Amino acid sequence: MNPKDCYDDLALHYHLLFENWDNSIARQAGVLGPILERECGPPSTTRILDVACGIGTQSLGLAKLGFHVTGCDISPAAVERARREAAQRNLNIPFSVANMLDLSGFVDSSFDAVICMDNALPHLKNGEQLIQAATQCRSKLRPNGLFMVSIRDYDRLIQEMPAVHGPSFFPDQKQRRIVLQVWDWLDERRYIFHLYITRMVAKDWQTFHTTAVYRAVMRDEVSQALTDAGFVNIQWLFPSESGFYQPVVLATAG
Repeated sequence: MNPKDCYDDLALHYHLLFENWDNSIARQAGVLGPILERECGPPSTTRILDVACGIGTQSLGLAKLGFHVTGCDISPAAVERARREAAQRNLNIPFSVANMLDLSGFVDSSFDAVICMDNALPHLKNGEQLIQAATQCRSKLRPNGLFMVSIRDYDRLIQEMPAVHGPSFFPDQKQRRIVLQVWDWLDERRYIFHLYITRMVAKDWQTFHTTAVYRAVMRDEVSQALTDAGFVNIQWLFPSESGFYQPVVLATAG
């Protein structure tokens, strides 16, 4: 299944990946907001483009902190859900459907920051697409603007090639919920991601399943793609430094 179809399927269920999605929105904004403020300036004057916004996990929290956020995603269903979530929170966030490989639909090319979080880049098929996406993101930044990306720690995971991630057990409206990932490795870099969300509804168990292909991307490959796309001052922040749950790379538009 391609990423669009996967996230279209997942849009109504995405919040169930978290024990409490609202808490996760606030927690991630509490980590990412200070980084963005340090690099770009106060929220009230900082304009952010979120190119993998999904249902709004980062966009919503950053907008609540006062950042001016615009979001896009390849999934129409995810974008529609993000719009609903923003409206429910009285947040003014323009959301639209766009592929990070082609951001030409955005006339504005002077964002202070472009973000691409939650392991979105590894959906790209190869190194050429990685450079293309980085180039597109750079084209939307003002001079010296910030590009911020997070990916899984594939430098470690490629050594282990795990078959299972989880399960995680969460309370769910006085019932229970289990979130499980199964990774079927196709070769030394690519794996099929199977996501299972099993919920106890009344006395029955109901399971949602979706799948997508990821390509394990090494940090050196990301850094080189950013350099090839014209970024400078490339810096990696690890969870112990940033407080974010994945490695984060920061780069400046040269």
